[in-house]
Amino acid sequence: MSTQTVVPNNKTSFATAQRVNQSLTAALEKRALTWMAERAPRWLTSDQLTALGFAAQIGAGAGYALSRYDHRFLLLVAVCITLNWFGDSMDGTLARVRHQQRPRYGFYVDHIVDILGAVALMCGLGLSGFAHWWVTIAMLVAFLLLAGESYLATYTLSRFELSQGLFGPTELRILLIAGTLALLRDPHAHIFGHNVLLFDLGGAIAAACMFALVIVLSMRHTAQLYREEPLG
Repeated sequence: MSTQTVVPNNKTSFATAQRVNQSLTAALEKRALTWMAERAPRWLTSDQLTALGFAAQIGAGAGYALSRYDHRFLLLVAVCITLNWFGDSMDGTLARVRHQQRPRYGFYVDHIVDILGAVALMCGLGLSGFAHWWVTIAMLVAFLLLAGESYLATYTLSRFELSQGLFGPTELRILLIAGTLALLRDPHAHIFGHNVLLFDLGGAIAAACMFALVIVLSMRHTAQLYREEPLG
């Protein structure tokens, strides 16, 4: 008596999640990215854009670390964050415009690169002296928790939410660039008669918001999945 092992065909069974982006700049950004993708040179590939985005995020982390010795490196950080937006946003758009989507590969590579890039960015910020280590670690932990929740929700609900309310990755990059350039003028914030590091204040607020968002989304998605998969 022989037995057969059935191996699922992952290429056909993988379901691409619905992408949802309702951020403030989403509509304009989509039109701009599509316009650039349609005019991109043929030699440019989505993999090259992913590599550019990753290298730029590492460059931003290095720029923060070097700004401890020369504040002009903050300008490099701003440029690198912009390049990170271009590479990270354009890679998927280019693949869709050219009908070269690789859903499993693209989802995995994009997000492992985001995780590694976030670690590099926060380590660089911690080394810069513009924020205390506890703040950068709190931001990194909160980001990783939020990312993990997002990936689990994408898998279980087939819905990939790129934004929460009016804020998405692009809006966060804009805020980070604005804050970085503000450091050139004054690295401190003056609040209630006290001087605190600008990025300590902003980072603590960002971390608190991300932690709160993780709790809210976890409860919402758990309740949704419970309703869709009741015990009885």
